[in-house]
Amino acid sequence: MSTHLLLLLLICFASSSSFVSLTEASVHEYRTERFMSKGNAFVFHGGSEGIYSSLSDNFTSGSDSSFIRFEKITFRRPEKVSNRSSLPIHAVIFEVEDRENIGGSAYGGQRAVCCTSDLAKLGVCSRGDIIYHPSAFDSLWPQVFGVSFIDNELTATLPLSSIQITRTGMYNLYFIHCDPNLKDLVVEGKTIWKNPGGYLPGRMAPLMYFYGFMSLAFVVLGLFWFSQYARFWREVFPLQNCITLVITLGMFEMALWYFDYAEFNETGIRPTGITIWAVTFGTIKRTVARIIILIVSMGYGVVRPTLGGLTSKVIMLGFTFFTASETLEIIENVGAVSDLSGKARLFLVLPVAILDAFFIIWIFKSLSATFKKLQARRMVVKLDIYRKFTNALAVAVLVSVGWIFYELYFKSKDVYNEHWQKAWIIPAFWQLLSFSLLSVISALWAPSQKSTRYAYSGDANGEFEKDDYSLTLIKPGPVPSHEVHQNLSETRHLQADKGALDGDLEEDKRD
Repeated sequence: MSTHLLLLLLICFASSSSFVSLTEASVHEYRTERFMSKGNAFVFHGGSEGIYSSLSDNFTSGSDSSFIRFEKITFRRPEKVSNRSSLPIHAVIFEVEDRENIGGSAYGGQRAVCCTSDLAKLGVCSRGDIIYHPSAFDSLWPQVFGVSFIDNELTATLPLSSIQITRTGMYNLYFIHCDPNLKDLVVEGKTIWKNPGGYLPGRMAPLMYFYGFMSLAFVVLGLFWFSQYARFWREVFPLQNCITLVITLGMFEMALWYFDYAEFNETGIRPTGITIWAVTFGTIKRTVARIIILIVSMGYGVVRPTLGGLTSKVIMLGFTFFTASETLEIIENVGAVSDLSGKARLFLVLPVAILDAFFIIWIFKSLSATFKKLQARRMVVKLDIYRKFTNALAVAVLVSVGWIFYELYFKSKDVYNEHWQKAWIIPAFWQLLSFSLLSVISALWAPSQKSTRYAYSGDANGEFEKDDYSLTLIKPGPVPSHEVHQNLSETRHLQADKGALDGDLEEDKRD
């Protein structure tokens, strides 16, 4: 208990300190990055972030200004072309709503970004310049400036500059040049992106407060569960130990995610170590939670003492899901700085989705078989618990499917991340749904004086007799002869049913 209280105090302290000492901006570092050919231009993407204007009603002006600052941005060309004159290299910053203002007339079947010789002859632009048009919102945007190589120099450095952000939006930075002789050009240095609230990009900022809230929610759930566990530890059975593990993993996961975002907000650099730990704890929690739901659906610890031959199959499915999910989450989160969503490749997303679907099918198929056994053995208390569990699980699956369709709709309508201020809701929803289902399971199987009523009993009819023990207190009266014959007949049928059930139990063990 003292460990969990200490964790709560640390979270509260970190929360208060993050509000007091909010620092500068998000740091995008470039280490010998190469340009890529796009149409008639060579392009390197320098970053994308949602930035709140310091003039917004949500923030105060003054020292909390928003900007994008260039620090030691150096372009290096190969030595073999150092004796050739070159066209300038440009930095282009624009808000996503102004994306159509970059580029001009069609050229070679594509929109031309660079001013070509043909366009220069028409007097539209100067050769080697970037074609762009002023924004309808602000005539000073997009911001375009550049630098050229001097004589035989191998490097050219952009002058230190800071671009003030006066309009809330999703901003994009691209370095662009139009010289084929510089196709092997590399860029080094860094840019600093400042939000009024600190280093965190705009889309990620709400998640820090969300994970702080979820950390406290898991602490509350943990206090409830561990207090019940301590009071009735003699009545605890294996399934409840598994639930304890999931709650503990959830507490660590939420705390690590909070510290990941808090550290990012403090330094401007994504902490790789904390991110990996947060991803790993989260993946383990999701894997263990799915396995627990599956074995509960199979009736483990309730109508069967072991999984028998199914144990290896369950472990194999869990390990495969963990591997696929861990790979996906690491690629999605580790080192991610820009406000770009949906970067994971399709071949990493599909295995996780397929394994999730397999879990769901197996769970509901197992629940159906367990229901039949509980009904046949007339285990009323366990049957009621499983009915509530099935209802909660069905609601969670239906809500999940509905949210998946909404997520697909949201992403299809937000190709350019224009709705970045709402994007944090998507990952937050899955955490809330997982926590809600865990809370329901914790309430249904919480340790209590009657915990053993939910556990496996070797006597198939034992619980039925326990539930109806009050009937034995009624003094029996004389029984008519025709009812005696009827009772004898029913007894034979019950014995036959019991023999069949015992056979099913033995078959379960062999499985």
